Amino acid sequence: MSPSNAFGSVLRRVTAAAATVSAITAGSTRPLSRRTLITTSHGTTVRRYISISTVCPLHQSAILTQSANMLDERKPFTADFFFRQLFDEQSHTYSYLLADIVSKEAILIDPVLEQAKRDAKLIEELGFTLKFALNTHMHADHVTGTGYLKQLLPGTLSVISKNSGAKADLHLVDNETVKFGRHELRALCTPGHTNGCMTFVIDEQGCAFTGDTLLIRGCGRTDFQEGDSRTLYRSVHDRIFTLPENFRLFPAHDYKGNMETTVAEEKRYNPRLTKDIEAFAELMGNLNLPYPKMIDKAVPANRECGLFDIPKEP
Repeated sequence: MSPSNAFGSVLRRVTAAAATVSAITAGSTRPLSRRTLITTSHGTTVRRYISISTVCPLHQSAILTQSANMLDERKPFTADFFFRQLFDEQSHTYSYLLADIVSKEAILIDPVLEQAKRDAKLIEELGFTLKFALNTHMHADHVTGTGYLKQLLPGTLSVISKNSGAKADLHLVDNETVKFGRHELRALCTPGHTNGCMTFVIDEQGCAFTGDTLLIRGCGRTDFQEGDSRTLYRSVHDRIFTLPENFRLFPAHDYKGNMETTVAEEKRYNPRLTKDIEAFAELMGNLNLPYPKMIDKAVPANRECGLFDIPKEP
């Protein structure tokens, strides 16, 4: 195809696109101008700009802005920050090993009892020292690995919210910080799934660990263990959705193979938490979910920091 024919083809496509946009936005009140530089398939830049003048409704402008925010560049982890996402297939639980690569101090978020040996081996292989084993809340679907890790890696301290009612070496209150090496984790109280739920934020790395409060396109249930749907809704909207939109969010569970999300994604696409508070409360009150299989075993064990039912060494 010659350059002139290529230009004609591109011009026709741009003209058709402009007509489509004009038809879609007819009757709206906000002007939108676009200028497009045409380059042919032969690499010949045609020194002509096509000005497309049309109008764009305000709600479409808002959607475009949302899309731009959703694709904001994530903060890259700093060179001295170690991150490893771990998974337990039985309970669909994510655990997170974080460390300062220079000092070798590490923390582990939401460990699972059955994976404690795996986690301890990994920590030793990497040359880390486990300083803290933290739980985002007192879990009802698995027994925490915190107590067992304290035996496998002496010197490890257990950490949970003061409002959880569970035993631990350290009890956190709202906005309290935990340090490992030069890194700092900030604990936010985000109750609703349980009274003791916390979201752990690492501002410098642009990420947060939301436990069961906010899941990827979902949230924790609110029909047992001090759950309250309106409290959870406010926790998400007031404490998590107010974080920068490009913050990466890592939940305690996922059942569909998703690994992470962002503040912007959940604000736009979460089918539950994009509703108003009353619609959300009605939805959560009518889920009719089955009684949790592990709750009668997990909650008593986790109240004792996981020291209950630790496997016997062979």
